[in-house]
Amino acid sequence: MVKLKPLNEQVMVITGASSGIGLTTARLAAKQGTRLVLAARSEEALRQLTQEIVDGGGEAVFAVTDVSREEDVRRLADLALSTFGTFDTWVNNAGVGMYGTLEELEVEDMRRLFEVNFWGVVYGSRVAASYLRGPGGALINMGSVASEQAIPLQALYSASKHAVKAFTDGLRMELEHEGAPVSVTLIKPGPIDTPFPLNARNYLNAEPQHVPPVYAPETVARAVLRAATTPTRELFVGGGGRGMAAFGEFAPGMTERGMAATVISRTHSDKPPLPRERNALDHPSERLAERGDYPGQVRETSGYTAAASRSGQLGAGLLAAGLAAALWRLSRRS
Repeated sequence: MVKLKPLNEQVMVITGASSGIGLTTARLAAKQGTRLVLAARSEEALRQLTQEIVDGGGEAVFAVTDVSREEDVRRLADLALSTFGTFDTWVNNAGVGMYGTLEELEVEDMRRLFEVNFWGVVYGSRVAASYLRGPGGALINMGSVASEQAIPLQALYSASKHAVKAFTDGLRMELEHEGAPVSVTLIKPGPIDTPFPLNARNYLNAEPQHVPPVYAPETVARAVLRAATTPTRELFVGGGGRGMAAFGEFAPGMTERGMAATVISRTHSDKPPLPRERNALDHPSERLAERGDYPGQVRETSGYTAAASRSGQLGAGLLAAGLAAALWRLSRRS
């Protein structure tokens, strides 16, 4: 059985640490006494975050890292080893979004998204597994509810997260077969109020927005930190997303019709689109920002995720309730 250290004894590597979920996770981990190795493309934002953690009594270093470049990811691991002598948890969190119909997306942009979202996870996972199979530890990959259920106007992003799920599951089985003391986790958030829509490559004629229910980034960060200390195969964040994925499995046609009828229109906000060149696919954001600009209610906790983390049976019961509610809502809208 894999044994993981408490957070105050760990060294944790986090990619995509300058924004959203990665930033929130880094701050929460620092409060728990975790020593941090922070990675992103935004150098000034990383510098500010590292100084913030050090000023607060924590330990952190950073490396400007483009996860789509394997050599950058290897240098990140080398920094962790040269600074702290080890790492115990590796979090592949970096990712970018894209909004638009599949026929209008430019192939170059689609390839670039896969370089970040999929190949970045591949490079990080291989580097982490190669080291962790010795001392043991946790590899945590950031998937999405889109790993299970494709989302219209985000179909290319969904494809990348499907690929992340398949890669993560395959790696987990191979490490299990060899008896490696590595916990491999896939975290699958639903819509989270981060700068994700603002940073995405956007082809729509309006600023994109999440379709509720929307959760706070702390809900995901807490799930990541639990997976760093408790071996966890996978974990949805948000009962709404879990219900949607289950509905898609048991009633795929109805799910797709319901999403086509509701999600596409609700993804368009009433705000004009940001300048197209302002997207994290092409340029680092250089902003320390945990939250986005979602105008509706943001759920600060997820009862489903908390229950699923503690008890599979209780989580299954809540799943059934969430599935029934999702079926009722979609059937009304259809």
